[in-house]
Amino acid sequence: MPKYSIVVPFHNEEENVTRLYDRVKDVLEQVGSSFEMVFVDDGSRDRTYRLLEEIAAVDSRVLLIKLRRNFGQTSALAAGFDHATGEYVLAMDGDLQHDPAEIPQFLAKLEEGYDVVSGWRAQRRDNALMRRLPSRVANWMMAKLSGVQIHDFGTTFKAYRRDVIQNIPLYGEMHRFIPALASWYGASICEVPISNPSREAGKSHYGISRTFRVFFDLLTIRFLLKYMTRPLHFFGSVGSLGVVGGFGISLWLLMHKLMTHADVVDEHAPWFMIAAVLILAGIQLIGIGLLGELQVRHFFTQSQRSPYAVDRVVRMKPSEESLLR
Repeated sequence: MPKYSIVVPFHNEEENVTRLYDRVKDVLEQVGSSFEMVFVDDGSRDRTYRLLEEIAAVDSRVLLIKLRRNFGQTSALAAGFDHATGEYVLAMDGDLQHDPAEIPQFLAKLEEGYDVVSGWRAQRRDNALMRRLPSRVANWMMAKLSGVQIHDFGTTFKAYRRDVIQNIPLYGEMHRFIPALASWYGASICEVPISNPSREAGKSHYGISRTFRVFFDLLTIRFLLKYMTRPLHFFGSVGSLGVVGGFGISLWLLMHKLMTHADVVDEHAPWFMIAAVLILAGIQLIGIGLLGELQVRHFFTQSQRSPYAVDRVVRMKPSEESLLR
């Protein structure tokens, strides 16, 4: 079993595949410990997979995973994490905007005992209005909502202990929130400053639309961190307030009817409707909470489905590698 696993998702990165492989390999060979490189082709339409296949054919330390279609970065990372066998797992982008020369500082922090090491792009070179400002706001909000005091949740350049990352279910676009999810499991987290070089080749896959989606993910993460295992505490509390409020108004209307013999429907029709809506809505929210509790039970008792579909896995055997030399 290798000590280090480097997980890299690729999507239409034919200009960067070979250079990234060469740089990562050189750095890890200098580190001196056993390693593997887990490359995931996320439904590329250019020559990315073919180049990765050529690399895997001559290096048994490369594990190549081809997904059936483009599932997105989070699912591609999940596929890589599921197939990684190293004690420590490091993830990075395939566009060379993460410098492989900085890998040793991540590994050193893991050796110190940290469970998660996150990169921090202290000096970003992105567009100030479209990327840096929204990112700074989102990172500030995420730190406040999650209680994890790091500066940069968005970068993929992170390292993990394998037993930690394999406990975190990934789907949607949750890869950027792994530190927050890991904190729920009691993981120790630190960050290291990294450079933010400009893309050397290829086209960026990031846009302003992704920035807007992050804010919706923030609400999801906040809910997951606080109520993931107890949804009834959230829905039940709100539902109970509605039921109590509705019954309170109904009781007031009943007392008014008994004391004055007035026609409550004619005189207080709006309050009558409000009471009915509050009671019905409250009961529905409590029901949603109970259904959530059933889902939680199912989550912890049944195996989870993977958010991706693998087309093939390619790894050359060491014996075959020696024949090619």
